[in-house]
Amino acid sequence: MLERFASAGAGPSLAYEHADAETLDELHDDAQSCQRCDLYRNATHLVFGEGPRSAEIVLVGEQPGDKEDQAARPFVGPAGRLLDQCLDEAGVDRDRCYVTNAVKHFKYQMRGKKRLHARPNAGEIQRCAWWLGAELELLQPKLVVALGATAVSSLLGTKVKVMRDRGHILHSSAKLDVLVTIHPSALLRIREADERERNRAAFIQDLKEIARFL
Repeated sequence: MLERFASAGAGPSLAYEHADAETLDELHDDAQSCQRCDLYRNATHLVFGEGPRSAEIVLVGEQPGDKEDQAARPFVGPAGRLLDQCLDEAGVDRDRCYVTNAVKHFKYQMRGKKRLHARPNAGEIQRCAWWLGAELELLQPKLVVALGATAVSSLLGTKVKVMRDRGHILHSSAKLDVLVTIHPSALLRIREADERERNRAAFIQDLKEIARFL
């Protein structure tokens, strides 16, 4: 289902200022020294996007998690493995996808010896749009998939709501077609098995919109 929506609020899209690079490798190298917000101070690595340069689909998450921060690669933890499984069940070829995050450094709070995820704020999202916008311009994907509220806000602005608009493909002011859905980590937080399975099935239905659109 394709709907047109004029993006509200700052985002990383092609309509806004972003980093300038001729290739993704050059952009990656430039991003390694990023100090555009304070998140770099405590993160182990900057986690850049990953995938084929010819990708038709770009999957945008929120930020790296603990596993991603240690590995310096996106979507390699439990949520990434679940995403791969759900894409496969939705009939989406993972090899056609480039995966990245709205925010490139891991934001966390310590609880004992554990580093627990902390949600990026609006300023951090906006500053990191400098890199995401450049990724999207270089890739020129047919479809962007916004996984969760942070990605949705970054790509489409604050008027779009995940639970209200999920499963819809919205056309942003940056001429990007964006599928709205949840982040797979939300499924991992559901304790009751039946509810988790219902939500997993709904997530797969959202992802099936990718194949229909393409």
